[in-house]
Amino acid sequence: MEGCNSSNCRAKNNSAGLISVVGTGIGSKDNMTPRATKALADADVIIGYKTYLDLIPELLTGKEVISSSMMQEVDRCDTSFELAESGKKVALVSGGDPGIYAMAGLILEIAAKRESKIKVDIIPGIAAVNGCAARLGAPLMHDFAAISLSDLLTPWEVIEKRLDAAASGDFVIAIYNPKSKKRTEHIVKAREIILRYRKKETPVGIVTAASRENEVVTLTTLDRMLEEDINMQSTVIVGNSTTFAWNDYMITPRGYRDKYKLDSSS
Repeated sequence: MEGCNSSNCRAKNNSAGLISVVGTGIGSKDNMTPRATKALADADVIIGYKTYLDLIPELLTGKEVISSSMMQEVDRCDTSFELAESGKKVALVSGGDPGIYAMAGLILEIAAKRESKIKVDIIPGIAAVNGCAARLGAPLMHDFAAISLSDLLTPWEVIEKRLDAAASGDFVIAIYNPKSKKRTEHIVKAREIILRYRKKETPVGIVTAASRENEVVTLTTLDRMLEEDINMQSTVIVGNSTTFAWNDYMITPRGYRDKYKLDSSS
């Protein structure tokens, strides 16, 4: 597609355009909401990171599609506004949920900067933390914190403070972006921080490529987690002091047993 000339693309009739920020969930059409699939069906143009678009090819048929690589987030947002300001309905695709480490915040920041009158519709999706937790059992039944180990946009010193606070507060910890080819030591340091407050036997679940053909689900311990393959498609969930493993499930009690005196005969 030819790039939009800003003088031609920007809205004579801003109200006609729409940007739907669509969460496509954890990897397939089956894990998308009806509202998300409808937004893609209604869109004139679908824009997104190529890896995410490749997961939903059947929803792109007959559409104008603009795909790009990592680190192109700002360009995708700018293009979305240019097209919407020309009167088009744009679906800006995010993997997982667009409001969790994804495109919703950036598109609204840019909207505010532009003082745009374009309507922005945020359409939620199943987040990685939800999809991965379901594959493990019930690890998020009590308070939890989600922390990304990527220091591309957040200084590592800040990430360390957040890890320490979550670990000392006995939160279950869901770790996003745990390890890349270049960034291999952050997951090691994260484990060291958590070990200050958790036992070595604490259950740890690792889900890679959730719901995709190459999905791998591993239940291990804090002591042995680094023996497993962890990459940028992985989400790592570290249990709290009460989390336990049973029959390949990872379970964090919420407190029902103590409150209602549950026993094996219940």
